[in-house]
Amino acid sequence: MEQKTIYVERETFESKKTGKTGYAYFIKGYVRGKEVKAGVVPPDVGGYTVLDIVFGDAMQAELVLKPYEIKDDATGNVIAGNTYYVRSVDEDGLVYECQVKPARKSDKNLMDMLLR
Repeated sequence: MEQKTIYVERETFESKKTGKTGYAYFIKGYVRGKEVKAGVVPPDVGGYTVLDIVFGDAMQAELVLKPYEIKDDATGNVIAGNTYYVRSVDEDGLVYECQVKPARKSDKNLMDMLLR
């Protein structure tokens, strides 16, 4: 089965608290006919600078899933999941990447539904 390309998009917003302009990052799509947005954020505050570099002048960049498995030696249980990255490639072929995660638990639920 061919995997579809999913994009993380960004849009500007103005902080009500500080008045500064920033970006909100999200994946959007349809679940059961309803348009939804799942917010994503970098793992720490410094990641917003990295995301600015990854996006460059674009308003969208590719979402990349990297699967992982961790085995609990005590129980033998295997925990599996995905780590999410935003990726872009410049005109010279250089790859720029930044790890992201769902902004809230509800965004994690929406991402699971969108990525099926």
